[in-house]
Amino acid sequence: MTSNDSRTLRFGRRSYLKGCVVGLGSTLSVAGVAGAAQSGEQNEQQYGTVVDVVEAGADNEGNESVTPVLREHVDDDTLLKFPAGRYYMDEQLRLTGFENVGFVGEDATLVPATYHEFDGPQYRLFRMGTSDSPGRELRFEGFDIDQTASDTGIRVLEAQIEDGLVVRNVFIRGVHDSGTWGPGLFNITNPDGRGLVERFCAVDGGAHVDDTPNAGNMWRGPTGIGVDHNHRGTLVFDGCVLGGFPDNGLYASSETGRIDVDGGRYQNSGTASIRLGGATGTIKDATIVVDENPHDSSGQHAIRLDHGDQFTLEGVSIDIPQPNGDAIRIMNSVGTTSIAGSEISVADGSNNAILVDPEAGATAVQDVDIEINGSANAVQIRGQDAGAVDLEDVRITGDADGSTMRHAILCERNGCRFDGLSVEQLGSNKRRGLDLRGDDATVVNSEFKTTHTPIVVNGADDVTIENCYADSVEDVSSLTIIDDSGSVSRANNEFPDGVRDNR
Repeated sequence: MTSNDSRTLRFGRRSYLKGCVVGLGSTLSVAGVAGAAQSGEQNEQQYGTVVDVVEAGADNEGNESVTPVLREHVDDDTLLKFPAGRYYMDEQLRLTGFENVGFVGEDATLVPATYHEFDGPQYRLFRMGTSDSPGRELRFEGFDIDQTASDTGIRVLEAQIEDGLVVRNVFIRGVHDSGTWGPGLFNITNPDGRGLVERFCAVDGGAHVDDTPNAGNMWRGPTGIGVDHNHRGTLVFDGCVLGGFPDNGLYASSETGRIDVDGGRYQNSGTASIRLGGATGTIKDATIVVDENPHDSSGQHAIRLDHGDQFTLEGVSIDIPQPNGDAIRIMNSVGTTSIAGSEISVADGSNNAILVDPEAGATAVQDVDIEINGSANAVQIRGQDAGAVDLEDVRITGDADGSTMRHAILCERNGCRFDGLSVEQLGSNKRRGLDLRGDDATVVNSEFKTTHTPIVVNGADDVTIENCYADSVEDVSSLTIIDDSGSVSRANNEFPDGVRDNR
């Protein structure tokens, strides 16, 4: 997880491909679409008409725009094949209301015109479907996009599809520095529809709009991959890779539908490298890194969950050597969240590993390793009655000090449970372990070793602490009960530094 990873992937198709395979799991099967790679012959059998675009007159040496040839031959039940070569495009190809259309490259490179030379809307190469007239069954795969020239960078594909979307092996080289819309936008418009976006990679990220020829006409700049309010169905993003974009990395802003992120690597985007909304969603086996701030962003969360009924994070690896936002932030409009089998590392700074906002719903954190080295909370739980938060088998280490946030865990919620915690916080400035402010809290089977007080009951009532070990390196007390606290039940604990009860 080094800051040089994205730079080493910039040149050479082979090395670029390798970078986009990072974090891949097994190939997914998506109902209604092909889940496994198919041979060219199998692809062709799905279409009534197959067009070799070079045989049809397209220039594959990059001298003349191929859009007129594509426009002439694209149609329902048609596959457009791109043999090896470079294909220059200086205007968008737009098709709506279609059925069963494919674009397949074989070592094919698309070369967009510069911002100044692009004819017509300067935003897209391919606009396939609209929200009012979506398509069905779209395949788009096997393309390099060469935007290494100055003032290039464009939305490669915007797809509004009812059902049957397959986007695979799209590798974008060069910084998106034109200031126009980001590389991809994908929506499944039918609630029963499904789509797969596999290995859609833009490692080099994008420039802030102020540093582009489109300065003043856009907020911040491009998002890497977008899903907007027209999404209704299910989208799977498998093994995608995004560098730093000034707005967001992968951003699903829909109120409905499902988003599943499987594997891949997301790095250094503004606001969040993965930002999800929608009815439900998952993030599984993905790697998220924040190791630089290329756009002077005021915040860079690794993962931000905006709104939705239910989200599941599993096998996620988050590394934040240059904190500029929380590792995981769960916003007020989220229903329930589960975080399991994951690891989070946050370097010196004032940002939390997990922040649960005051009105966010019930949250479960299980089998998670957190290394926190700045004066912040490993887990911060705000609010009182929005829903219980349970931490089970959570391990917290690191050199965080207590100068800003005293405690590794701050809990304001009622009804929370902490089972199997292992908290080792030996930083300076009175670093502590667990601050309980919510009623009906349970702490069991846990171990604490902290510089200052390991456990503080801070105004909470009906607290149960059982089978716990708590050691203060400075020998102040193992447990402190603040004077306005209520009942605290204790059993089978080992508190070598005693209990300070101020009630």
